[in-house]
Amino acid sequence: MIKRRHEACLGFLGLICGLASVPALGTEGGASLYLPGLRGPLAGIVPPPGFYFSNDFLAYSGELSGGRRIQIGGAVLADVEVEIRADFLTATWVFPLEALGGRMAIGASLPLGVPRVSAGVLIEAPRLGRAFAFSQRDASFVLGDPVVTGILGWDAGKFHWSLGASVSVPAGGYEEGELSNLAFNRWVGDLFAAATWFDPETGLDLSGAVGLEINGENPDTDYRSGNAFHLDLAITKNLTKELSVGVLAGYYDQVSEDRGEGNRIGPFKGRVTAVGASATYNVTVAGTPVTTRLKVLREVDVENRPQGTIGLFTVAFPLGGPAPPAQEPIRARY
Repeated sequence: MIKRRHEACLGFLGLICGLASVPALGTEGGASLYLPGLRGPLAGIVPPPGFYFSNDFLAYSGELSGGRRIQIGGAVLADVEVEIRADFLTATWVFPLEALGGRMAIGASLPLGVPRVSAGVLIEAPRLGRAFAFSQRDASFVLGDPVVTGILGWDAGKFHWSLGASVSVPAGGYEEGELSNLAFNRWVGDLFAAATWFDPETGLDLSGAVGLEINGENPDTDYRSGNAFHLDLAITKNLTKELSVGVLAGYYDQVSEDRGEGNRIGPFKGRVTAVGASATYNVTVAGTPVTTRLKVLREVDVENRPQGTIGLFTVAFPLGGPAPPAQEPIRARY
């Protein structure tokens, strides 16, 4: 018997704020605030009041072949390969007071890591004074833009739902002309809604989330990225009180074209569907519940984007020991 809302929701808390940037042609630099499969199991549940911490490790590998172009840091490139190894450190506070009958949470996430970008051809880089060249490569340790997320969630028996918004603040270590960047150097907002149907008797979880990503303009390159719709779905089953497994799907579709005076690759719009699986394992360490979750998704049905594989490993736990439950905890029977 476990306190399902307190323990299993920790992985969710690690994801509502740990928003990763992943290659996506159709936005400048091939970077999107949305990550396919980001909001998976228990996406609609906000846990009891307390402080929480999570670390999300992202591993992404993808390529954009066939001579298709991408624009990064003011340079136009082709035959691009991308590898990202990055951490997203997230702290979250669920308020002890309710608003509109729901629980409120706010969190902040800081990305850091090493993006490795290589291009077979540099087509043009007028801002950097470079001519046509081959075999451009860049890899360095960088800080990304911090992300702030607010969320409000409600419960009705087995049904849970939430509304939220995230903002990526252009305060990271962006360098114009560098291929290796985690920072967007533009304001990015994301509005989302999520819902979960969770049966504590059977351990079955059906979750989904929809959202709209809104992009601003990069003032250094005069490039304005388009906005995008995204959707996540997850089906998860608890096999034991510690272990659960599931399947995931994510969909991203850019609904407006890139534009701006600095755009030299045309009105691209990206789209992708990603499918994969997840596994979650809950343990208790020194009296503190710890949730670990592994997600792996493969990008398929890709248009105007690199195609690759996403890996996301999350470790999450309450700060200062177990948070007190706001109400009688949900209990699962196995």
